[in-house]
Amino acid sequence: MRTTFMAKGHEVERKWLVVDAEGQTLGRLASEVASILRGKYKPTFTPNVDTGDHVIIINADKIHLTGKKLTDKIYYRHTQYTGGLKQRTALEMRTKYPTKMLELAIKGMLPKNSLGRQTFKKLHVYAGPEHNHQAQQPEAYTLRG
Repeated sequence: MRTTFMAKGHEVERKWLVVDAEGQTLGRLASEVASILRGKYKPTFTPNVDTGDHVIIINADKIHLTGKKLTDKIYYRHTQYTGGLKQRTALEMRTKYPTKMLELAIKGMLPKNSLGRQTFKKLHVYAGPEHNHQAQQPEAYTLRG
């Protein structure tokens, strides 16, 4: 009789991957990175265990959006005060907060529970080409498609 393999959190081997966002489309990059963070491409994937790898994204300020999204896409946030709804266009987000735009896209594709919050902590986004994770010996990752 065969049993289903269930990964345990302390047995998971995690790699560090570097993804270059220069010239990549926001949504396509975000969906693949979310899949890597969850570990869905691994044969040992278990839905209730964090089996994913750490991901370092560089050149987040050079991300590409299709169509008229730079001017038409709006990011909303609320200050929690009455009438405190604030909004920014994607162009403002890319110039002022380039890492936040990618983080929001990826976070929206992760589970909305404690496992999703734990998974999100393995994401490291940098606006420029430099990162401070050389000690982890990250591998370069090329996106599919």
